[in-house]
Amino acid sequence: MTIGLAVVYNDSMLPTLRPGDRLLVRYGARVRPGSVVLLRHPLQQDLLIVKRAVERRPEGWWVRGDNPRIRHDSREFGAVPDGLVLARALLRLRPPRRTQPSVVRSVLGWPASAVRLLSSRSRRLRAR
Repeated sequence: MTIGLAVVYNDSMLPTLRPGDRLLVRYGARVRPGSVVLLRHPLQQDLLIVKRAVERRPEGWWVRGDNPRIRHDSREFGAVPDGLVLARALLRLRPPRRTQPSVVRSVLGWPASAVRLLSSRSRRLRAR
């Protein structure tokens, strides 16, 4: 299996993922309900998107964003065929904020908040 990086560009996965976050992804990894996945948009397959796999259906994976205000997910385009689900996110890598008051505090505190394991078992990363 291949490891890669993906970049989050919009608010559809807030509060779990923010624009600018990087994801360490594993291509071909097994997807389970609750997994954060990288997939090809079913209606525009040159566009890669990040969503949460909610459940397996006969047509494919039902995916949702964590942000309830944004409906750009399976509620709009239906289940996503297995062949369009490319990778499962393993880690979130968050760049340091530029607005932090202390360089020392930002350098020391950044690793604790920047790297987070993305597990389908985490209570904070629940599917809606």
